[in-house]
Amino acid sequence: MCLEKEGKIIKSIGGLYSVIDESKVIYVLKPLGVFRHKNIQPKVGDFVIFNEDSIIDIKDRSNDLYRPFIANVDQALLVNSAKQPDFSFLLLDKFLTIIEANNIKPIIIITKVDLMSEEELNKLKSKLKYYEKFYKVIYFSSKTKEGLTEVLDISRDKVNVLSGQTGAGKSSLLNTINPELNIETNEISKALGRGKHTTRHVELISFGEGFIADTPGFSKLEFVDFQADEIRYYFPDFFELAKGCRFYECTHIHEPGCRIIEAVNKGEILRERYDDYKFIFNEIKLQKPRYRRDEK
Repeated sequence: MCLEKEGKIIKSIGGLYSVIDESKVIYVLKPLGVFRHKNIQPKVGDFVIFNEDSIIDIKDRSNDLYRPFIANVDQALLVNSAKQPDFSFLLLDKFLTIIEANNIKPIIIITKVDLMSEEELNKLKSKLKYYEKFYKVIYFSSKTKEGLTEVLDISRDKVNVLSGQTGAGKSSLLNTINPELNIETNEISKALGRGKHTTRHVELISFGEGFIADTPGFSKLEFVDFQADEIRYYFPDFFELAKGCRFYECTHIHEPGCRIIEAVNKGEILRERYDDYKFIFNEIKLQKPRYRRDEK
């Protein structure tokens, strides 16, 4: 009888799965045929039971993503630049909405802080203090190494995906954490294996003392599978206050007796944050419907 062990799938290619156990030993295995008959496909990130021959069971997933094709992601490192390109609250809130919708913890990382004057940086930090009530915010510079320890601490023993605007410094962040990657600017996809995804290649690579997925993650701001009336569930700063709304299904857009609108007028909710919520709501409302999130 083969000894059963527990591990995590860290690589998938050509029907073979690399599984790492708690001793950091890696096994290359095939899943039992029963998975195929049940239409269950193991994913990178899955916690599995295996023996020396096969993957024999898959544990319940905390999240199950299609784009990227991975499971059990702990957090998304959401990279936004302070300058070049200029910081955008709308982009931040769009990314946060998508990440929250996938039941993943966002970590906000503000890069290129060395390009800002002290006055500019203090002004940005003042507004981002509102976000710090709900999210971890790290200020990072690949040049001065400011924030490096915080990024290493927050990503330790975690499965991370990378998100953020083009040119925000994602490659510099990755190179600082793992210099062996030696990624050139705008070459993240190539360096992390994105070009191999036509063969269903997915992999977790070393990121400090954690892992990062071999995909830029949620780098496309697509809301094609969202419904406007569900967006309110992805704004954690609305949760408690929304209980005070007059209507149970309040969208926080135009209804009388809306506690969220009242909170914005009282300064309890950052107005820019609420304006972004309305922008996202209306953007989704106006788009042509394709399919719901629960119809994947």
